[in-house]
Amino acid sequence: MVSRSKATTHAEYLAEVPEARRDEIKRVDAFIRKNVPKSFKRWMVAGIMGYGVIKYKTRAGKEGEWIRFGLANNKANIALYVCAINKNGYVAEQYKKLLPKASIGKSCVRFKKFEDLDPKIVAKMLKDALKCGDTHNSNS
Repeated sequence: MVSRSKATTHAEYLAEVPEARRDEIKRVDAFIRKNVPKSFKRWMVAGIMGYGVIKYKTRAGKEGEWIRFGLANNKANIALYVCAINKNGYVAEQYKKLLPKASIGKSCVRFKKFEDLDPKIVAKMLKDALKCGDTHNSNS
């Protein structure tokens, strides 16, 4: 999608995804749901399919809620968001060498097709992220 989705549910979001990529997004969605607690809230925020909630607090004192995991169909790729920090830093960044076909930023794993990733490694990354607390302190 070129512009941010206005979908309010995961089903609406999936319906918006271009047919050429819809099955791939559905596959990743099923994988995430299989690997996160069933109790995780499924919600939409900022045009992203969210799974779970973390509380955050900025240096300026602003508090809010954000996704623990997210999934988005972008123009050039699929983005899996892993919003977790442990004693070694951002969890997603710790998997750069283990997921060489992905472009990985602090909390974002970008890829073309899920088959380019090792599902066992992605499942371990999600599991490691689940070990992190439910609160995130931001530098902003």
